[in-house]
Amino acid sequence: MREVGPADATLTVKTYREGVAAKVGHDLIIVVGRWSAKIADDGAIELTADPRSLEIREGLRGAKPLSDRDRKQILENIDQKVLGSSPIEFRGTAEGGELTMAGATRPVTIERTPDGGRATLVQSQWGIKPYRGLMGALKVRDDVEVIISGL
Repeated sequence: MREVGPADATLTVKTYREGVAAKVGHDLIIVVGRWSAKIADDGAIELTADPRSLEIREGLRGAKPLSDRDRKQILENIDQKVLGSSPIEFRGTAEGGELTMAGATRPVTIERTPDGGRATLVQSQWGIKPYRGLMGALKVRDDVEVIISGL
């Protein structure tokens, strides 16, 4: 059994914007600060992540740079309106398994990469309503990308 965490690898979430006012928002690169995974000799993986440990690394393609106030507001929205405080848990293998977040468990498929893997998650499949701002003119796309690298 091998244990892996932020000291060994990076767990990243990428969100993308859409809508009439997409130019105002940012595509986000978010890093999970507290997470751990156990990888068994047979390839079984158990991963737990703390949704309150998210850190916005970058805001891309916005009309203006992402401010500290923007970052704080985004993280508050994720905590209060999207993920809450329940741990995010994955059980499976490097090819896929079950992911539990926001109180729902759904199957997920993982695309292997040379140093880890990536999965596209459709938020609404977990009962998460993608964020909307500016009276619905700015939206976060329903699908987000989760990448683990450095394994």
